Amino acid sequence: MGCNCHEHMHDPLVPVIAEIIDKRIDTNDVATFRLVKQGGGKPFEHMPGQCGMISVPPVGEAIFSITSSPTEKEFIEFSIKRCGVVTEYLHELEIGSEVGIRGPYGKHFPVEDVLKGKDLLFIGGGIGLAPIRSVINYVMDHRQDYGKVDIVYGSRSPEDLVHKEDIFKNWPSQSNTDVYLTVDKEAEGWDGHVGFVPDYLKEIGFHTNKIALVCGPPIMIKFVLKVLEEMGFQKDHVYTTLELKMKCGIGKCGRCNIGDKYVCKDGPVFRWDEIEKLPDEY
Repeated sequence: MGCNCHEHMHDPLVPVIAEIIDKRIDTNDVATFRLVKQGGGKPFEHMPGQCGMISVPPVGEAIFSITSSPTEKEFIEFSIKRCGVVTEYLHELEIGSEVGIRGPYGKHFPVEDVLKGKDLLFIGGGIGLAPIRSVINYVMDHRQDYGKVDIVYGSRSPEDLVHKEDIFKNWPSQSNTDVYLTVDKEAEGWDGHVGFVPDYLKEIGFHTNKIALVCGPPIMIKFVLKVLEEMGFQKDHVYTTLELKMKCGIGKCGRCNIGDKYVCKDGPVFRWDEIEKLPDEY
């Protein structure tokens, strides 16, 4: 029998048919979908921070960060916020439904080199936990390769916190790992910290000899970067994701073009000193 070479050479432009094998409702507008290709197994391999394009003909397609770690061998997960035609449609889908999926796209977080052996500070806001969850779980699965891990995560309310099992149980139980949670305003039954993520960072006052990875709504990222600068973080020690503007995934459609960069190809992961050169619109 001849070698079935195309099996090994996955073309990121060609969608594979994937099946939803699990759907977890995180909040009233976020659900996490677990996908396998037809017959089982991951639709493709990826690295932490990369994205995948999900298509639902004839409704359309949209690109999302992959929230599961590459170390997860059986499936791939996406946490999807209801915010448009495609996402509305996806939220209606039940376990057993099929979608098209292609990828992986984009630059990933430098887990194999830059982050190795370093203390890490993960900062997430709202659904922004999705892309960094992939990195956090990757780090947890290679725990001995990294130093101290601090995770600061906030959302509007306790109900809006996503991946509750990770933030309350899985991560805090890991060695040398601390999780700091906050919500924007007082809420019944919440006895944790109250306040915005940037202020909370100042309050905790981390030492700056670590690498920070930031993800969340653009306004939050803006304020977090300001605080990190005040705290004395070096700009080449801070990574963030700008994935709000991606459409095609390969730098052809121009939807995500910012300055001379295409978020989908050159990002979505950027180092802070790279972003600084971009025009203000991000």
